[in-house]
Amino acid sequence: MLTVERQRLIREVLKQQDIVTMQELMDITNASESTIRRDLIQLERAKVLKRIHGGASRLQGKLVEPSVSEKSSKNLHKKKALASFAAGLVEDGDCIYLDAGTTVYEMIPYLREKQVVVVTNSAYHLDLLIENNIKTYLIGGAIKHQTRAMIGQGAIISLKQYRFDKCFIGANGVHLEYGYTTPDPEEAMIKITAIRLAQEAYVLVDDSKFNEVYFAKVADLQEATIITNGIKESLHKALQAQTNVKVVKA
Repeated sequence: MLTVERQRLIREVLKQQDIVTMQELMDITNASESTIRRDLIQLERAKVLKRIHGGASRLQGKLVEPSVSEKSSKNLHKKKALASFAAGLVEDGDCIYLDAGTTVYEMIPYLREKQVVVVTNSAYHLDLLIENNIKTYLIGGAIKHQTRAMIGQGAIISLKQYRFDKCFIGANGVHLEYGYTTPDPEEAMIKITAIRLAQEAYVLVDDSKFNEVYFAKVADLQEATIITNGIKESLHKALQAQTNVKVVKA
């Protein structure tokens, strides 16, 4: 089978299902593992798919954004590990910003014993912050129903009234060229504003977020420290080669 035909079949399979294994592709194309691997490398470079362990996954649409409930249950053990590590960076007396991301949400129980003040744009975070007796300020603005985040010009004006020792941000995509991205430009504006109001900024992302690109740019990679659970060695080296990009493994 010609390369063009093989790669067309791979594209067709990924239109029908989100993830496909190497074995499935070998069976469909009657090709060897090394041949399929070369195809996947080429298709990933062409931004057609994303290679994962044992196969490939379909790239998310640049405007696709799951609801809070959908995101909160995905990769939960990774989120908790990142959250625990990030909370360990918070010191007594800190004023911190917690973004509306679901990984950031998992930090809240780990802050219970710390003397901190939290500012957030997330209505979703409020109940857990109150349960853990954490002094909290919710910024104003319009509420986005899908993520329960405060957004818009009112939110930015409200946010600019504060300054932070540290801020903790979520991102949908992390890319060497395009930086941190998210589907919604209004949420992107809140994120970058918080980053620039903080002495130290951190972006919490699990390994599924790397090489993903969404519609709205948040910031360049060097504007925050990346906290992640794991990263391919080649990508880690590429990130380290870029000026002032910091990556911390939780």
